[in-house]
Amino acid sequence: MSGVWVFKNGVVRLVENAGECHSKKMLIHVASNEVMASYAVLERKLLQLGWERYYDDPDLLQYHKRSTVHLISLPKDFNKFKSMHMYDIVVKNRNEFEVRDL
Repeated sequence: MSGVWVFKNGVVRLVENAGECHSKKMLIHVASNEVMASYAVLERKLLQLGWERYYDDPDLLQYHKRSTVHLISLPKDFNKFKSMHMYDIVVKNRNEFEVRDL
């Protein structure tokens, strides 16, 4: 038996297709409570936090902060912006962003 155990409405069930139990996530800028609904909005916030855009890879959006060794790499297409990218941003910008369920 493989899958994910889900507890919902007092019932526990095994979900074999793990994608079925994942809810849509959104990246939130904590101070403004603003949803990062596009790369333009996200880039504006990252630039305000001291991140600089790198243009080395045409398939990625990349940002670097001079005071750290961190590099944020995002897919060029916002539709491919997944929760793993959101959590990467959260970890590298403590107390600035949160990932929330829709």
